Amino acid sequence: MRVGVQESSQNRGQKSVQKRVTNKLQKGGPETAQQRPPGSYRMSASLNRASRRYSTLLRNPMVNTPITHFLFDLDGTLMDSDALHHAAFNTILSRWNRSVDVEYYKTHIMGASNAMIFNHLFPGMPPSEYQPLAEEKEQLFRSQLDQQVAPTPGIERLLDHIARIGGRSAVVTNAPRANAELMLKATGLAGRFDTLVIGDELERAKPDPLPYLTALQLLGGTPGQAVAFEDSSSGVKAASSAQVWTFGMLGGLDEARLRAAGAHAVIRDFNGQALWDKIGG
Repeated sequence: MRVGVQESSQNRGQKSVQKRVTNKLQKGGPETAQQRPPGSYRMSASLNRASRRYSTLLRNPMVNTPITHFLFDLDGTLMDSDALHHAAFNTILSRWNRSVDVEYYKTHIMGASNAMIFNHLFPGMPPSEYQPLAEEKEQLFRSQLDQQVAPTPGIERLLDHIARIGGRSAVVTNAPRANAELMLKATGLAGRFDTLVIGDELERAKPDPLPYLTALQLLGGTPGQAVAFEDSSSGVKAASSAQVWTFGMLGGLDEARLRAAGAHAVIRDFNGQALWDKIGG
């Protein structure tokens, strides 16, 4: 199932009005009162105001706006899963008497989509050949997941805060949907988030900002209302490029690498004081 948002009839109507007005202007002059569609003044003014507000947030997303939208990476952020992924990749690579060390994993695999990873591991290999390998790797990963896996400390506290303030939340991940759903179930967090955005189900995955922009659209939020949590360079770049205040999660990467990728602050878990200072909890 592709994560996306269907355009509302109101939005289609607004775009239609804008198109008609633009076409008329291009033909030489403004519309007369008789030519102008009913209500177009109001819709145009409303669109202009909304556009100005959103543009202001994009230019200065760190304004003092209440934080009500919370966007979470999954692997390495909501649970410590990197060792399991690393082992699964090396199992696949052993057929070619190859392996990747921890530094390669952190640089080229952490947070990346399978297409990016296998293109780097096997340059020139067509998708028809690496996709079965990618799926086998994911099956190996899922087979290593215990029935119950401890989530990152402090997440229950944060989710309770989100519920208390009537906030919205999303998991934004490059993991395949089957992995994501199993990890959420294993950590006991299934059902605690409003939506799940899968990067590979979109036109572009992380490090492109599209997954985060999609999550905000689904939740009805703006970048200035949101914070994101990421543990990889790819993920930090995606969230910060979407103009979302981004917390780098210490674990696989150190503070210097997280900040170099664009993290605004760094915490070890969801009990970090910098987080609670930011959200006012």
